Amino acid sequence: MADPTRILLADDHALVRRGLRLILDAEPDLTVVAEAGDGAEAVTAATAGGIDLAVLDIAMPQMTGIQAARQISRSAPDVRILILSMYDNEQYFFEALRAGASGYVLKSVADRDLIEACRAAMRGESFLYPGAVTALIRDYLERDRRGERVPDSILTPREEQITKLIAEGNSAREIAEILRISVKTVDHHRANVLQKLGLRDRLDLTRFAIRTGLIEP
Repeated sequence: MADPTRILLADDHALVRRGLRLILDAEPDLTVVAEAGDGAEAVTAATAGGIDLAVLDIAMPQMTGIQAARQISRSAPDVRILILSMYDNEQYFFEALRAGASGYVLKSVADRDLIEACRAAMRGESFLYPGAVTALIRDYLERDRRGERVPDSILTPREEQITKLIAEGNSAREIAEILRISVKTVDHHRANVLQKLGLRDRLDLTRFAIRTGLIEP
């Protein structure tokens, strides 16, 4: 069994840190190995080594979570980053992504989302709560309307890979074997793709894959 993900937890409220630590330490693949009470402490801890993932509160004294994320991204690029926030705010969300965060987790649902967000970050994937997905698509469409350069796809490379395999007729079990991931992970990606694209089923996914050149008609 692989070693658990070593997590730095940064929040200026000790009670919040304690609650989050209980959630994370209850999982066999996650362990909190360091804590910080402000952004500057978080940068010091994250860049000292021995940290795989930094979970940063967005609002901390001395240095915000986003400022800390920028410094950690530059100084310790191998450390994955998640931003924790009380605010369902598009501006904060986009700033977090620009700062190098893999995801943005709302504190109000941290007990539900934080564990999956940590695992997604360590798989090299993004974790976006439903409102953030809506904001991302709205921003994408608005920039396209204005004629600005937009990303080639709103799907992650892994989501594109799974979409292609689904459209080629592979079952979830077959995809799991090809990519060496679990069937549950395949199903999770498929659900994310359907939600992001506003599609309903395999047929819709296949049409999308043909239209965007993922597979030949």
